[in-house]
Amino acid sequence: MGGGTERDRRRRGGRVRGRQGEARRTTARSRRGAAGRLGLAAALGLGTVLTGQPAQAAGQDTAHAYAFAEDARRVEGAGSTADAVELEPGRTYRSTLPPDGKVYYRLELDDTGTAYASATAVPPSGAGVSVADGVQVTVEDADGRSCDTDTTTFGAPGSPHPVAAWAMREISPRRSLCAEAGTYYVTVERAAPDARGASPDPWELELSTVSEPGTRTPDGTAAPEVWDSATPAPVQGTARRRAGGAGFARAAPLGEGVWRDDIRPGQTLFYQVPVDWGRQLHATAELGSSGTDASGYVASALTLDLYNPVRGHVEDLSVGYGGGQKSKALKPLPPVAYENRHASGQQVSAVRFAGAYYLVAHLSPEVAEEFGDGPVPLTLRVGLGGAAQDGPEYAGGTVPSDVFTVDGGGGGAAPGEDGSAGDETLYRALAAGGIGTGSALVVGLGVWTVVARRRAAALPE
Repeated sequence: MGGGTERDRRRRGGRVRGRQGEARRTTARSRRGAAGRLGLAAALGLGTVLTGQPAQAAGQDTAHAYAFAEDARRVEGAGSTADAVELEPGRTYRSTLPPDGKVYYRLELDDTGTAYASATAVPPSGAGVSVADGVQVTVEDADGRSCDTDTTTFGAPGSPHPVAAWAMREISPRRSLCAEAGTYYVTVERAAPDARGASPDPWELELSTVSEPGTRTPDGTAAPEVWDSATPAPVQGTARRRAGGAGFARAAPLGEGVWRDDIRPGQTLFYQVPVDWGRQLHATAELGSSGTDASGYVASALTLDLYNPVRGHVEDLSVGYGGGQKSKALKPLPPVAYENRHASGQQVSAVRFAGAYYLVAHLSPEVAEEFGDGPVPLTLRVGLGGAAQDGPEYAGGTVPSDVFTVDGGGGGAAPGEDGSAGDETLYRALAAGGIGTGSALVVGLGVWTVVARRRAAALPE
Protein backbone atom coordinates (compact mmCIF):
# COMPACT_ATOMS: atom_id res chain seq x y z
CA MET A 1 0.00 0.00 0.00
CA GLY A 2 1.22 3.51 -0.76
CA GLY A 3 4.07 2.32 -3.04
CA GLY A 4 6.91 4.55 -4.38
CA THR A 5 10.14 5.91 -2.99
CA GLU A 6 10.54 7.51 0.41
CA ARG A 7 10.91 10.90 -1.30
CA ASP A 8 7.59 10.35 -3.12
CA ARG A 9 5.88 9.49 0.14
CA ARG A 10 7.27 12.62 1.80
CA ARG A 11 6.02 14.72 -1.12
CA ARG A 12 2.56 13.20 -0.93
CA GLY A 13 2.45 13.76 2.82
CA GLY A 14 3.49 17.37 2.34
CA ARG A 15 0.71 17.96 -0.17
CA VAL A 16 -1.87 16.40 2.14
CA ARG A 17 -0.67 18.53 5.07
CA GLY A 18 -0.76 21.59 2.79
CA ARG A 19 -4.34 20.90 1.78
CA GLN A 20 -5.34 20.31 5.39
CA GLY A 21 -3.72 23.57 6.41
CA GLU A 22 -5.50 25.45 3.63
CA ALA A 23 -8.80 23.84 4.66
CA ARG A 24 -8.24 24.99 8.25
CA ARG A 25 -7.45 28.54 7.06
CA THR A 26 -10.56 28.56 4.82
CA THR A 27 -12.70 27.33 7.71
CA ALA A 28 -11.23 29.98 9.99
CA ARG A 29 -11.96 32.72 7.44
CA SER A 30 -15.52 31.41 7.06
CA ARG A 31 -15.99 31.38 10.83
CA ARG A 32 -14.62 34.91 11.14
CA GLY A 33 -17.08 36.08 8.48
CA ALA A 34 -19.94 34.34 10.25
CA ALA A 35 -18.83 35.76 13.59
CA GLY A 36 -18.76 39.24 12.10
CA ARG A 37 -22.25 38.92 10.66
CA LEU A 38 -23.61 37.45 13.88
CA GLY A 39 -21.93 40.18 15.90
CA LEU A 40 -23.49 42.88 13.71
CA ALA A 41 -26.90 41.27 13.95
CA ALA A 42 -26.66 40.97 17.71
CA ALA A 43 -25.38 44.52 18.13
CA LEU A 44 -28.30 45.99 16.23
CA GLY A 45 -30.98 43.68 17.58
CA LEU A 46 -31.47 41.85 14.29
CA GLY A 47 -31.25 38.27 15.44
CA THR A 48 -33.48 37.00 12.66
CA VAL A 49 -31.65 38.75 9.85
CA LEU A 50 -29.62 35.74 8.79
CA THR A 51 -32.76 33.76 8.14
CA GLY A 52 -34.17 36.32 5.73
CA GLN A 53 -37.10 37.04 8.03
CA PRO A 54 -38.03 40.61 8.97
CA ALA A 55 -36.72 41.93 12.27
CA GLN A 56 -39.42 42.00 14.93
CA ALA A 57 -39.93 43.65 18.28
CA ALA A 58 -39.59 41.48 21.35
CA GLY A 59 -42.63 39.31 21.94
CA GLN A 60 -44.06 39.76 18.45
CA ASP A 61 -45.25 36.66 16.62
CA THR A 62 -42.70 36.37 13.81
CA ALA A 63 -44.54 33.49 12.16
CA HIS A 64 -47.48 35.74 11.30
CA ALA A 65 -45.76 39.11 10.91
CA TYR A 66 -46.14 40.97 7.62
CA ALA A 67 -42.91 42.15 5.98
CA PHE A 68 -43.46 45.72 4.81
CA ALA A 69 -41.40 47.10 1.94
CA GLU A 70 -38.02 48.30 3.19
CA ASP A 71 -38.39 51.66 1.44
CA ALA A 72 -41.98 52.29 2.57
CA ARG A 73 -42.42 55.88 3.75
CA ARG A 74 -44.60 56.42 6.81
CA VAL A 75 -47.56 58.77 6.17
CA GLU A 76 -50.74 59.53 8.06
CA GLY A 77 -54.10 59.09 6.42
CA ALA A 78 -56.21 62.23 6.71
CA GLY A 79 -59.74 62.46 8.01
CA SER A 80 -60.54 65.05 5.34
CA THR A 81 -59.54 65.59 1.72
CA ALA A 82 -58.27 69.03 2.71
CA ASP A 83 -55.39 67.44 4.66
CA ALA A 84 -54.68 64.48 2.38
CA VAL A 85 -51.01 63.61 1.80
CA GLU A 86 -49.94 63.10 -1.82
CA LEU A 87 -49.05 59.60 -2.99
CA GLU A 88 -46.42 59.68 -5.73
CA PRO A 89 -46.44 57.05 -8.51
CA GLY A 90 -43.89 54.31 -8.00
CA ARG A 91 -43.57 54.88 -4.27
CA THR A 92 -44.64 52.60 -1.43
CA TYR A 93 -46.10 53.98 1.80
CA ARG A 94 -46.98 52.68 5.23
CA SER A 95 -49.97 54.02 7.12
CA THR A 96 -52.70 53.10 9.62
CA LEU A 97 -56.39 52.36 9.11
CA PRO A 98 -58.67 53.23 12.06
CA PRO A 99 -61.37 50.75 13.10
CA ASP A 100 -64.13 53.03 11.79
CA GLY A 101 -64.31 55.85 9.29
CA LYS A 102 -62.12 56.31 6.24
CA VAL A 103 -58.75 57.87 5.52
CA TYR A 104 -57.84 60.01 2.52
CA TYR A 105 -54.74 60.31 0.37
CA ARG A 106 -54.17 62.52 -2.68
CA LEU A 107 -53.14 61.93 -6.31
CA GLU A 108 -52.04 64.61 -8.78
CA LEU A 109 -52.77 63.24 -12.26
CA ASP A 110 -52.46 64.35 -15.88
CA ASP A 111 -55.00 63.55 -18.60
CA THR A 112 -52.95 60.95 -20.49
CA GLY A 113 -52.14 58.05 -18.14
CA THR A 114 -53.97 55.52 -16.02
CA ALA A 115 -53.16 55.50 -12.29
CA TYR A 116 -53.54 52.49 -9.99
CA ALA A 117 -53.66 52.67 -6.19
CA SER A 118 -53.66 49.64 -3.91
CA ALA A 119 -53.92 49.17 -0.17
CA THR A 120 -52.80 46.07 1.71
CA ALA A 121 -54.55 45.84 5.08
CA VAL A 122 -52.71 44.00 7.85
CA PRO A 123 -54.83 43.24 10.96
CA PRO A 124 -52.90 42.46 14.15
CA SER A 125 -52.24 38.78 14.76
CA GLY A 126 -54.96 37.19 16.88
CA ALA A 127 -57.49 39.96 16.21
CA GLY A 128 -61.10 38.98 15.77
CA VAL A 129 -62.39 39.45 12.23
CA SER A 130 -65.59 38.86 10.32
CA VAL A 131 -65.81 36.95 7.06
CA ALA A 132 -67.48 40.05 5.57
CA ASP A 133 -64.82 42.46 6.78
CA GLY A 134 -61.77 43.47 4.78
CA VAL A 135 -60.49 46.55 2.97
CA GLN A 136 -62.19 48.85 0.46
CA VAL A 137 -60.30 51.24 -1.82
CA THR A 138 -61.90 54.03 -3.88
CA VAL A 139 -60.53 56.67 -6.24
CA GLU A 140 -62.65 59.85 -6.38
CA ASP A 141 -62.36 63.09 -8.34
CA ALA A 142 -62.36 66.58 -6.85
CA ASP A 143 -66.17 66.65 -6.94
CA GLY A 144 -66.51 63.47 -4.90
CA ARG A 145 -67.55 61.28 -7.84
CA SER A 146 -66.29 57.72 -7.71
CA CYS A 147 -63.91 56.78 -10.52
CA ASP A 148 -63.50 53.20 -9.32
CA THR A 149 -63.85 51.12 -6.17
CA ASP A 150 -62.84 47.62 -5.06
CA THR A 151 -63.32 45.50 -1.94
CA THR A 152 -61.46 42.42 -0.74
CA THR A 153 -62.72 40.52 2.31
CA PHE A 154 -61.21 37.89 4.60
CA GLY A 155 -63.67 35.37 3.23
CA ALA A 156 -64.50 31.92 4.48
CA PRO A 157 -61.55 31.31 6.85
CA GLY A 158 -62.60 34.30 8.96
CA SER A 159 -59.08 34.72 10.30
CA PRO A 160 -56.88 37.84 10.27
CA HIS A 161 -54.40 37.93 7.41
CA PRO A 162 -53.16 40.50 4.88
CA VAL A 163 -55.65 41.33 2.11
CA ALA A 164 -55.28 43.90 -0.68
CA ALA A 165 -57.70 45.88 -2.83
CA TRP A 166 -57.09 48.27 -5.74
CA ALA A 167 -58.80 51.12 -7.55
CA MET A 168 -57.87 53.17 -10.59
CA ARG A 169 -58.29 56.39 -12.52
CA GLU A 170 -58.45 54.95 -16.02
CA ILE A 171 -58.03 56.80 -19.30
CA SER A 172 -60.15 54.85 -21.78
CA PRO A 173 -62.22 55.61 -24.91
CA ARG A 174 -65.07 53.82 -23.13
CA ARG A 175 -65.06 56.16 -20.15
CA SER A 176 -65.40 59.93 -19.98
CA LEU A 177 -65.62 60.23 -16.19
CA CYS A 178 -62.39 61.10 -14.36
CA ALA A 179 -60.49 61.81 -17.58
CA GLU A 180 -59.40 65.35 -16.74
CA ALA A 181 -56.07 66.38 -15.29
CA GLY A 182 -56.25 67.49 -11.67
CA THR A 183 -56.43 66.35 -8.06
CA TYR A 184 -57.93 62.99 -7.17
CA TYR A 185 -58.32 61.25 -3.82
CA VAL A 186 -57.75 57.68 -2.67
CA THR A 187 -60.00 56.61 0.19
CA VAL A 188 -59.33 53.51 2.27
CA GLU A 189 -61.81 52.05 4.74
CA ARG A 190 -62.91 48.82 6.36
CA ALA A 191 -65.34 46.73 4.31
CA ALA A 192 -67.63 45.93 7.26
CA PRO A 193 -66.35 47.50 10.50
CA ASP A 194 -69.67 46.89 12.28
CA ALA A 195 -69.99 43.25 11.31
CA ARG A 196 -70.26 40.71 14.10
CA GLY A 197 -66.80 39.63 15.22
CA ALA A 198 -65.05 42.54 13.49
CA SER A 199 -61.84 43.70 15.16
CA PRO A 200 -61.98 47.03 17.05
CA ASP A 201 -58.21 47.50 16.60
CA PRO A 202 -56.54 49.75 14.02
CA TRP A 203 -54.84 47.98 11.12
CA GLU A 204 -51.53 48.65 9.46
CA LEU A 205 -51.59 49.60 5.77
CA GLU A 206 -49.14 49.29 2.91
CA LEU A 207 -50.00 51.60 0.01
CA SER A 208 -48.57 51.51 -3.49
CA THR A 209 -49.24 53.52 -6.64
CA VAL A 210 -48.44 52.80 -10.29
CA SER A 211 -48.71 55.00 -13.38
CA GLU A 212 -49.40 53.50 -16.83
CA PRO A 213 -49.11 55.71 -19.94
CA GLY A 214 -51.44 55.53 -22.90
CA THR A 215 -50.56 53.71 -26.10
CA ARG A 216 -49.23 55.26 -29.30
CA THR A 217 -52.02 53.71 -31.36
CA PRO A 218 -55.68 53.15 -30.43
CA ASP A 219 -56.14 49.76 -28.79
CA GLY A 220 -59.82 49.34 -29.53
CA THR A 221 -62.58 48.87 -26.99
CA ALA A 222 -63.22 45.12 -27.03
CA ALA A 223 -61.69 42.30 -25.02
CA PRO A 224 -60.55 39.11 -26.78
CA GLU A 225 -63.61 36.91 -27.31
CA VAL A 226 -61.90 33.54 -27.78
CA TRP A 227 -59.35 31.97 -25.45
CA ASP A 228 -58.66 28.50 -24.06
CA SER A 229 -60.77 28.22 -20.92
CA ALA A 230 -60.16 24.53 -20.29
CA THR A 231 -58.50 23.55 -17.02
CA PRO A 232 -55.20 21.81 -17.85
CA ALA A 233 -53.80 18.86 -15.95
CA PRO A 234 -51.71 19.98 -12.96
CA VAL A 235 -47.98 20.27 -13.56
CA GLN A 236 -46.14 17.09 -12.60
CA GLY A 237 -42.58 16.45 -11.50
CA THR A 238 -40.39 16.44 -8.43
CA ALA A 239 -41.14 19.33 -6.10
CA ARG A 240 -38.42 21.88 -5.37
CA ARG A 241 -38.18 23.57 -1.99
CA ARG A 242 -39.00 27.27 -1.96
CA ALA A 243 -39.80 29.17 1.25
CA GLY A 244 -42.60 31.72 0.86
CA GLY A 245 -42.08 35.36 1.77
CA ALA A 246 -43.88 37.32 4.47
CA GLY A 247 -45.19 40.14 2.25
CA PHE A 248 -45.58 41.40 -1.30
CA ALA A 249 -42.13 43.00 -1.19
CA ARG A 250 -40.60 39.71 0.03
CA ALA A 251 -42.56 37.36 -2.24
CA ALA A 252 -40.53 34.28 -3.21
CA PRO A 253 -40.03 33.88 -6.97
CA LEU A 254 -41.56 30.85 -8.66
CA GLY A 255 -41.28 29.67 -12.24
CA GLU A 256 -43.17 26.93 -14.03
CA GLY A 257 -42.91 23.71 -12.04
CA VAL A 258 -43.76 22.08 -8.71
CA TRP A 259 -42.83 23.92 -5.52
CA ARG A 260 -42.85 22.68 -1.93
CA ASP A 261 -43.16 24.63 1.32
CA ASP A 262 -44.57 24.28 4.83
CA ILE A 263 -47.27 26.55 6.21
CA ARG A 264 -48.38 26.91 9.81
CA PRO A 265 -51.89 27.61 11.06
CA GLY A 266 -52.53 31.35 10.92
CA GLN A 267 -49.59 31.98 8.59
CA THR A 268 -49.68 33.79 5.23
CA LEU A 269 -47.03 33.13 2.57
CA PHE A 270 -46.32 35.19 -0.54
CA TYR A 271 -44.95 34.01 -3.90
CA GLN A 272 -44.54 35.77 -7.25
CA VAL A 273 -44.72 34.32 -10.75
CA PRO A 274 -43.45 36.31 -13.76
CA VAL A 275 -46.11 36.16 -16.48
CA ASP A 276 -45.29 37.68 -19.88
CA TRP A 277 -47.68 39.14 -22.44
CA GLY A 278 -49.53 36.26 -24.14
CA ARG A 279 -48.84 33.74 -21.38
CA GLN A 280 -51.62 32.00 -19.45
CA LEU A 281 -51.11 31.31 -15.74
CA HIS A 282 -52.37 28.08 -14.14
CA ALA A 283 -51.92 27.26 -10.45
CA THR A 284 -52.94 24.39 -8.18
CA ALA A 285 -52.61 24.37 -4.40
CA GLU A 286 -52.22 21.09 -2.53
CA LEU A 287 -52.19 20.41 1.21
CA GLY A 288 -50.33 17.24 2.19
CA SER A 289 -51.44 14.73 4.80
CA SER A 290 -50.97 15.82 8.40
CA GLY A 291 -49.14 12.71 9.54
CA THR A 292 -51.20 12.58 12.74
CA ASP A 293 -53.99 10.32 14.01
CA ALA A 294 -56.21 13.33 14.70
CA SER A 295 -59.59 13.45 13.03
CA GLY A 296 -61.68 16.44 12.12
CA TYR A 297 -62.40 18.75 9.23
CA VAL A 298 -61.85 22.43 8.48
CA ALA A 299 -64.12 23.62 5.67
CA SER A 300 -61.90 26.49 4.51
CA ALA A 301 -58.49 25.49 5.75
CA LEU A 302 -56.39 27.01 2.96
CA THR A 303 -57.11 30.04 0.82
CA LEU A 304 -55.01 30.95 -2.21
CA ASP A 305 -55.44 34.46 -3.60
CA LEU A 306 -54.06 35.65 -6.92
CA TYR A 307 -53.07 39.32 -7.31
CA ASN A 308 -51.85 41.10 -10.44
CA PRO A 309 -48.67 43.24 -10.69
CA VAL A 310 -50.35 46.29 -9.11
CA ARG A 311 -51.74 44.14 -6.27
CA GLY A 312 -55.20 44.02 -7.75
CA HIS A 313 -57.19 40.97 -6.67
CA VAL A 314 -57.83 38.58 -9.57
CA GLU A 315 -59.39 35.44 -8.07
CA ASP A 316 -59.09 32.96 -5.21
CA LEU A 317 -59.78 29.41 -4.11
CA SER A 318 -60.54 27.67 -0.82
CA VAL A 319 -59.48 24.15 0.16
CA GLY A 320 -61.14 22.05 2.86
CA TYR A 321 -58.90 19.83 4.95
CA GLY A 322 -59.52 16.64 6.90
CA GLY A 323 -55.95 15.58 7.57
CA GLY A 324 -55.47 13.85 4.22
CA GLN A 325 -54.03 15.28 1.02
CA LYS A 326 -56.31 17.71 -0.80
CA SER A 327 -55.84 19.89 -3.89
CA LYS A 328 -57.68 22.51 -5.90
CA ALA A 329 -56.87 24.63 -8.96
CA LEU A 330 -57.59 28.28 -9.67
CA LYS A 331 -60.21 28.85 -12.32
CA PRO A 332 -58.73 29.24 -15.82
CA LEU A 333 -57.65 32.75 -16.74
CA PRO A 334 -57.15 34.22 -20.22
CA PRO A 335 -53.68 34.94 -21.60
CA VAL A 336 -52.27 38.23 -20.38
CA ALA A 337 -53.32 40.95 -22.84
CA TYR A 338 -53.68 44.72 -22.78
CA GLU A 339 -57.16 44.37 -24.30
CA ASN A 340 -58.43 42.32 -21.35
CA ARG A 341 -59.13 45.61 -19.55
CA HIS A 342 -62.18 46.07 -21.74
CA ALA A 343 -63.84 42.90 -20.39
CA SER A 344 -66.85 43.29 -18.15
CA GLY A 345 -65.73 40.61 -15.69
CA GLN A 346 -63.24 41.47 -12.94
CA GLN A 347 -61.22 38.27 -13.32
CA VAL A 348 -60.53 38.88 -17.02
CA SER A 349 -60.13 42.65 -16.72
CA ALA A 350 -57.52 42.25 -14.00
CA VAL A 351 -55.22 40.20 -16.25
CA ARG A 352 -54.38 43.33 -18.26
CA PHE A 353 -50.62 43.52 -18.06
CA ALA A 354 -47.47 41.44 -17.81
CA GLY A 355 -45.31 41.38 -14.72
CA ALA A 356 -45.14 39.65 -11.36
CA TYR A 357 -48.41 37.94 -10.38
CA TYR A 358 -48.67 37.08 -6.70
CA LEU A 359 -49.92 33.85 -5.14
CA VAL A 360 -50.83 34.44 -1.48
CA ALA A 361 -51.51 31.35 0.64
CA HIS A 362 -53.16 31.53 4.07
CA LEU A 363 -53.80 28.62 6.44
CA SER A 364 -56.66 29.04 8.90
CA PRO A 365 -55.83 28.92 12.65
CA GLU A 366 -58.66 26.39 12.99
CA VAL A 367 -56.30 23.78 11.54
CA ALA A 368 -54.34 23.90 14.81
CA GLU A 369 -57.47 23.09 16.79
CA GLU A 370 -58.03 19.90 14.79
CA PHE A 371 -54.53 18.75 13.84
CA GLY A 372 -52.08 20.59 16.10
CA ASP A 373 -50.06 23.72 15.51
CA GLY A 374 -47.29 22.08 13.49
CA PRO A 375 -46.65 22.98 9.86
CA VAL A 376 -48.74 21.46 7.08
CA PRO A 377 -47.08 20.48 3.78
CA LEU A 378 -47.98 22.89 0.97
CA THR A 379 -47.36 22.20 -2.72
CA LEU A 380 -47.92 24.73 -5.50
CA ARG A 381 -48.09 23.50 -9.09
CA VAL A 382 -47.48 26.40 -11.46
CA GLY A 383 -48.03 26.19 -15.20
CA LEU A 384 -47.62 28.76 -17.97
CA GLY A 385 -49.48 28.19 -21.23
CA GLY A 386 -49.32 30.10 -24.48
CA ALA A 387 -46.38 31.87 -26.09
CA ALA A 388 -44.80 35.17 -25.13
CA GLN A 389 -45.87 38.11 -27.30
CA ASP A 390 -44.98 41.75 -27.71
CA GLY A 391 -46.75 44.09 -25.33
CA PRO A 392 -48.45 47.39 -26.20
CA GLU A 393 -46.45 50.28 -27.61
CA TYR A 394 -46.69 52.70 -24.73
CA ALA A 395 -46.47 56.42 -25.46
CA GLY A 396 -44.27 56.94 -22.42
CA GLY A 397 -42.69 55.16 -19.50
CA THR A 398 -44.45 53.31 -16.71
CA VAL A 399 -43.74 54.25 -13.09
CA PRO A 400 -42.04 52.21 -11.73
CA SER A 401 -40.23 51.50 -15.00
CA ASP A 402 -40.13 47.70 -14.63
CA VAL A 403 -43.59 47.02 -13.23
CA PHE A 404 -45.04 45.46 -16.40
CA THR A 405 -41.97 43.52 -17.45
CA VAL A 406 -40.61 40.05 -16.66
CA ASP A 407 -37.01 38.99 -16.26
CA GLY A 408 -37.53 35.41 -17.34
CA GLY A 409 -36.67 34.25 -13.82
CA GLY A 410 -38.57 32.54 -11.07
CA GLY A 411 -36.96 29.14 -11.40
CA GLY A 412 -33.58 29.95 -9.92
CA ALA A 413 -32.43 29.91 -6.36
CA ALA A 414 -34.19 32.32 -4.07
CA PRO A 415 -32.16 34.41 -1.63
CA GLY A 416 -31.30 32.25 1.36
CA GLU A 417 -32.71 29.10 -0.26
CA ASP A 418 -29.53 27.19 0.56
CA GLY A 419 -29.88 28.04 4.26
CA SER A 420 -27.35 30.85 4.16
CA ALA A 421 -27.61 34.60 3.86
CA GLY A 422 -25.03 36.72 2.07
CA ASP A 423 -23.76 40.15 2.97
CA GLU A 424 -26.20 41.73 0.49
CA THR A 425 -29.15 40.19 2.32
CA LEU A 426 -27.67 41.27 5.65
CA TYR A 427 -27.31 44.91 4.71
CA ARG A 428 -30.71 45.03 3.00
CA ALA A 429 -32.13 43.80 6.30
CA LEU A 430 -30.20 46.49 8.15
CA ALA A 431 -31.90 49.10 6.00
CA ALA A 432 -35.25 47.74 7.15
CA GLY A 433 -34.24 47.13 10.74
CA GLY A 434 -35.77 50.25 12.17
CA ILE A 435 -32.51 52.01 13.06
CA GLY A 436 -33.70 55.38 14.21
CA THR A 437 -30.56 57.53 14.06
CA GLY A 438 -27.11 57.61 12.56
CA SER A 439 -25.56 57.53 16.02
CA ALA A 440 -27.31 54.26 16.79
CA LEU A 441 -25.77 52.77 13.67
CA VAL A 442 -22.30 53.99 14.61
CA VAL A 443 -22.62 52.50 18.09
CA GLY A 444 -23.92 49.25 16.66
CA LEU A 445 -21.05 49.01 14.20
CA GLY A 446 -18.58 49.68 16.98
CA VAL A 447 -19.98 46.85 19.06
CA TRP A 448 -19.98 44.62 16.00
CA THR A 449 -16.30 45.34 15.36
CA VAL A 450 -15.31 44.50 18.94
CA VAL A 451 -17.38 41.30 18.96
CA ALA A 452 -16.08 40.22 15.57
CA ARG A 453 -12.43 40.81 16.49
CA ARG A 454 -12.71 38.97 19.80
CA ARG A 455 -14.44 35.99 18.20
CA ALA A 456 -11.97 35.94 15.32
CA ALA A 457 -9.04 36.01 17.74
CA ALA A 458 -10.41 32.98 19.54
CA LEU A 459 -10.71 30.94 16.32
CA PRO A 460 -7.83 28.63 15.41
CA GLU A 461 -5.95 29.17 12.18
